[in-house]
Amino acid sequence: MIKIYHNPRCSKSREGLKILEESREDFQIVKYLNNPLTKTELKEVLSLLGIPAKDLVRTKEQIWKDNYKDKNLNEEEVIEAMIAHPKLIERPIVVKNNKAIIARPPEKIKDFL
Repeated sequence: MIKIYHNPRCSKSREGLKILEESREDFQIVKYLNNPLTKTELKEVLSLLGIPAKDLVRTKEQIWKDNYKDKNLNEEEVIEAMIAHPKLIERPIVVKNNKAIIARPPEKIKDFL
């Protein structure tokens, strides 16, 4: 099953969702702002992406700038920040067959499928 971690307010996330809809493949939408990821789920996504937590953070978000920017955070602390503030998580993320991508630009989804 394909899964998209989606933020309906984000234009790139909406573009990614449209690509999935046009693909005619079955997929699940996870609105992670409404239903935040658990620490276990976030660590699993990071593992599938193969990146450190910091690479999944939207560092231009005001929350990051105000609370975390100048701190030397370890992996666990960055994960905790994303759990506390899901808006910090880059989007959209698409997961399929134990692999994941950050679909920026959204067209990356076409090659991923």
